[in-house]
Amino acid sequence: KMAGSSAPWIGSAYLFLQSTCKTIILPSLYESSQQKPSVFKALKLALADSTGSMNGVDMLKVHCSHPHLIVQLKFCKQENCRRFLQSYREGVLQKSLQYHLQISLAMTTVPLETELKAGNEHLDNMLKDEDRCLECIYREKPDRLRDEEITELEECLKSLILHQHINNNMPSKDCMSLNSPSLPSQGSSHSPQVTFLFQGQQFANRTLTPDDHQKFAKFVSKKWKQVGRSLQRSCRALRDPVIDNLALEYDREGLYEQAYQMLLRFIQSEGKKATIARLVAALEENGLTSLAEELLGLHSNDD
Repeated sequence: KMAGSSAPWIGSAYLFLQSTCKTIILPSLYESSQQKPSVFKALKLALADSTGSMNGVDMLKVHCSHPHLIVQLKFCKQENCRRFLQSYREGVLQKSLQYHLQISLAMTTVPLETELKAGNEHLDNMLKDEDRCLECIYREKPDRLRDEEITELEECLKSLILHQHINNNMPSKDCMSLNSPSLPSQGSSHSPQVTFLFQGQQFANRTLTPDDHQKFAKFVSKKWKQVGRSLQRSCRALRDPVIDNLALEYDREGLYEQAYQMLLRFIQSEGKKATIARLVAALEENGLTSLAEELLGLHSNDD
């Protein structure tokens, strides 16, 4: 958060990657169920190198648009975005990507061309003007939540790193057996409850939808913090400092935005495990039965 400002610094950009070697097609490698975790790992590590932190920049989605692999990036701090831009301008990010792809894919070399865009702006044409680049990225707010596939690949990578501490060089393909992002996910692996009980009725335990998200923010009012604290018991992303910081950061925007951002943290952190059952339980715990009924479609359409 910038000094003198209560609003967080959030921006978005697209990183375009293309191999200059005709035999290496990055989108095809990413579309391969066997190679996808390896490509993702290389992207994640190179981006971490560019900002100095695994959490310096967030990948929201990876698009396959032949011959390009397009990575949608989200920055939550101006200093992280500045570090990324410096790394990109100096060619450090490109070298890091080439190195990590070479190691992850077990190839001799992976020559790359990169391009960076924010909205309609081609940032490669203005890299010397860092403040202008920052302004373009800041203007482009992320238009989506993090893709579920990215969340699954992140979990897969964490498991892989954990196993590597125990067993020095575990092949990346073994990662697939831990939590395969390329295969249809079994409901039980994400939410053991296929259904849950509310007011004597059984309801499908689905993942939260954008409609749930908006209704929650609209109707929860001042109790959003209590609901957040109920959710935090099973969600590390909602520790007390996070909830308190959200209250401060979005104070001027009001209760809707505070509630929206709190649930957004939950959804982004938990992915497919951000289920309606967990939210309904938190609402019930805080006496918000009417809102739980609204989310489950038990109310008539008149507000």
